[in-house]
Amino acid sequence: MTVAKHHNLIGGKLIAGDSVKLRAQNSKKNNYNQGKIDRHLQYIENKLNEYNQQLEENDPPAEKRAKIESAINKHLRHKEKYHKINQQITESGELQVSTSDPDSRQMILRGNITEVAYNTQTTVDAEHKLILDFKVTNQKDTNAMSEMVQRTTEIVEKSDFTVLYDKGYHTGEEIKAYHQMGVETLVAIPDRPSSSHAPDPEYNYDNFTYDHLTDTYTCPQGNELKSNGRWFDTKSSRFKQYRTPLCKTCPMISLCTRTKRNGRVIQRSECAESVERNRKMLDDNPHLYRQRQAIVEHPYGTIKRQWGYDHTLMKKGIERVSSDIGLIFIAYNMRRLINILGRLAGKAFYGLISGMIKLIMPFL
Repeated sequence: MTVAKHHNLIGGKLIAGDSVKLRAQNSKKNNYNQGKIDRHLQYIENKLNEYNQQLEENDPPAEKRAKIESAINKHLRHKEKYHKINQQITESGELQVSTSDPDSRQMILRGNITEVAYNTQTTVDAEHKLILDFKVTNQKDTNAMSEMVQRTTEIVEKSDFTVLYDKGYHTGEEIKAYHQMGVETLVAIPDRPSSSHAPDPEYNYDNFTYDHLTDTYTCPQGNELKSNGRWFDTKSSRFKQYRTPLCKTCPMISLCTRTKRNGRVIQRSECAESVERNRKMLDDNPHLYRQRQAIVEHPYGTIKRQWGYDHTLMKKGIERVSSDIGLIFIAYNMRRLINILGRLAGKAFYGLISGMIKLIMPFL
């Protein structure tokens, strides 16, 4: 980053974030959750019962008895192993345990395809597709955006930039926090669950108009929904409810809500203004959001497809894996600098950077 900043290669105006999952040095076979352990233990119990029954009922010859007893001892050792892993899950409070690389977790790569992996969060500057920052985690994308954006403000030494993220990162609480920092957001909006849709799409939430001055909603039929001012708490935020007694006599109630007894209820989060501001930014700047993939997935395409780096080479913890992934990201940025500055800086710069890459690559 120092070289890039020196040559004014960091725009610091448009920044995209995303994550890439890289396979860990831990096979699926050596990753366990409660269900998997229970299945193994049940299988062992069934085999032990089967072997003990053979010993009791058939009185096999000495050679066969020895084989059966050997198999019993083998299953007993496996049983002890799974009980220890089960105890580890119970004491740690984790949902899964990996025995080769303890910090790795089984994650969804795409569709129904899973792999034991690490999830690496990255931020990339739009100016020259240089990686600004990364963090290796074993968690999902939810709530990962906050720390990455905060770290980005420290790297570019300002907060008046725009960030692009996909819908997996959309949370009202985080978007509100970024707006308070001065960061503008274009975060894709996830689809509402079908359970929250009105029987008729014309009466979905988006068709209710909110008035900031009166703190009321107006439904498509022109009726005003009011709040009693009470806030309801959730784990991450608060919301108010809006309703009107006119619902009970409205001829369109069956098209608006499935709960006819209480009528339509609208919930408004304390982060609603930030969510609406983000939505407006998306509507007004579709050309900006369309750049997200080209910006942040540019490094992934080079590293995974061209260089074949789709897995980590280190194990035994996130700290070691972070060093491994950090080296490959440094190599990527160096390659970008060669492409950008190579012709301008001359052969001396090209030779310096190329030499550094040759020193690093054997360790990747």
